[in-house]
Amino acid sequence: MSAAPPRWGKQPGSGPPPAGTPPSGPARRPPLWRSWKWWIFLGGLLVANILIANFAPGQGGTHRVTIPYSTFKAQVTSDNVVGVTGTAESIDGHAKKPVSAPGSSDSSVDFHTERPAFAGGPNGDNLESILEEHHVQVSANPPSTSTFLLLLESFGPTLLFAGLFLLIIRRSAGAGAGGVFGIGKSQARLYDPERPRTTFADVAGIEEAKQELEEVVDFLREPQKYQRLGGTIPKGVLLVGAPGTGKTLLARAVAGEAGVAFFSISASEFVEMIVGVGAARVRDLFTKARAAAPAIVFIDELDAIGRSRASGMRLGGTDEQEQTLNQILTEMDGFDSREGVIVLAATNRADVLDAALLRPGRFDRRVLVQPPDRAGRAAILRIHTREVPLAEDVDLDGVAAQTTGLVGAELRNLVNEAALLAARLGHEAVTRSDFSQALEKNILGAARHIVLTPKDRERTAYHESGHALLALLIPETDPVRKVSIVPRGMALGVTVQSPVDDRQNYPETYLRARITVALGGRAAEQVVYGVVTTGAENDLRQVTQIAHQMVARFGMSERVGPLNFGVDDEGTRPFGGPRPYSEATAEVIDAEVRGIVDGCFDQACGLLTEHRWRLDELTRALVAEDSIDEEEILRVVGMRRDADGEVQIIATSPPVRAATG
Repeated sequence: MSAAPPRWGKQPGSGPPPAGTPPSGPARRPPLWRSWKWWIFLGGLLVANILIANFAPGQGGTHRVTIPYSTFKAQVTSDNVVGVTGTAESIDGHAKKPVSAPGSSDSSVDFHTERPAFAGGPNGDNLESILEEHHVQVSANPPSTSTFLLLLESFGPTLLFAGLFLLIIRRSAGAGAGGVFGIGKSQARLYDPERPRTTFADVAGIEEAKQELEEVVDFLREPQKYQRLGGTIPKGVLLVGAPGTGKTLLARAVAGEAGVAFFSISASEFVEMIVGVGAARVRDLFTKARAAAPAIVFIDELDAIGRSRASGMRLGGTDEQEQTLNQILTEMDGFDSREGVIVLAATNRADVLDAALLRPGRFDRRVLVQPPDRAGRAAILRIHTREVPLAEDVDLDGVAAQTTGLVGAELRNLVNEAALLAARLGHEAVTRSDFSQALEKNILGAARHIVLTPKDRERTAYHESGHALLALLIPETDPVRKVSIVPRGMALGVTVQSPVDDRQNYPETYLRARITVALGGRAAEQVVYGVVTTGAENDLRQVTQIAHQMVARFGMSERVGPLNFGVDDEGTRPFGGPRPYSEATAEVIDAEVRGIVDGCFDQACGLLTEHRWRLDELTRALVAEDSIDEEEILRVVGMRRDADGEVQIIATSPPVRAATG
């Protein structure tokens, strides 16, 4: 007795039909209104109705002559008219003797005429009195109207409003949802498993996350491999990471590798103004996924509907987001892992998700998608430069070293900006200079062509020189790559620093050095001019965040001690909740933050005063050149880097300048 095949394993011959294969089952008859014969029939009826109503001969085939109205009045006054029949302004009459129009030989006792509109006014010809005076029999008929016009007047407005209503409903519900009768249907996009657009070969820099998902793909391909040992694949996999790290790219790669039905939808598409639509769309989505099993359901931006039900004000069961969330929880509990339906979801706010979503049995596995390291960034750059011609001087490893902290989406944008710049400059290939300028534009902003006064340029040069010089004088700081006084973005000048290697752990000395270097611009203004300006606004913001985190988050204060007071990466409390410490502790934290900043500022002022001539020389060179790189900076200030990368002072006095007459 042979073993029964698994319930949802991919059988030979299964899967979608090849491209161009007509769908199976009985052919559906097209709607009647789409047939051209139907429209010809309606057009023929309309033409026949118009002809019959307007050109059919009168009753009994009576021959009438058309005479002018003045002739008609003359016939009445001569007592030749027996009777008349009026229809609106038209008059048909019968005469005693044949009448004819002037200049016409056609005559008949039956005639027709049209009464002018002005003849019937208050000052008109008083035709009724004339007819009574000459004993003419008068009768009238209602205005004649064709059957088509009668139908149009009766049903036209109703049909117009009905058509307009249906058009509005179809546009509001969307053609993909089937109009008003399909508003509760899922709008998920189904990707063709036979034509994958993205595979794991297109994903780099996030190897750990890729390995986690490769196991999911392998389970979908060979379920027997895991089921024979009693293993089951997780029902849900949650991708968590900062924006741009590649969560959606990973999901598309899973679709391309698995070769199964892949339904993709954004969480915001579940929620509509009509209550209950979101839950209905969730039910429809999982029904389709079960029918197409094995299948993958990808929900992007899960936090749009998956926020914790315990936070904020809720309206109970009438809240649309809560109903949608409850339906997702029910559906994920309702299907067996052996059905082959796996839910992938992506979010960058896992901390706000409802606890019921994250428990085992729903999203069993959480995959952290982190920013890539140096090797990962180099691999990402190689993927995005497959179709980009590169010059010989381009070193992608060197570019990766200068892009610390950038994620995959930002690196892709960097390559695109470099290619656009090279094309604009007429280069045959993208050069190293193109990458450098594109990196400056992405990180620092586009250059602004504004005119600064000589005093403003000098003050800006001293400010940036203060940053650069302190970065060279203080150990454990990141190397200075470039200094510029070309306005970019909201800044009048920039000092570019980038670490040699990626850092995962930061000692207290490094954080204090960062604060001191950030205060270098303000300190240079204080030392040189004795007053400070508003140019240090962004520097002070960074200084405050770092110092506050040192005290309240990292425990780098003797008075506060090794305590963490619940601040996040920005130095603020999550959810804006109450402070988990007293007013007295808050005063101590404020005092310690102020002490760290004041100490670093005093150190910055002292070092710049001691090396004043280096500050002046660097400022002079910066004013002359606008932008100088690392080698030029070291030469101007009399320093150099040894084989280990450490900065050494080689000049102890300023260079002698020739006197000018």
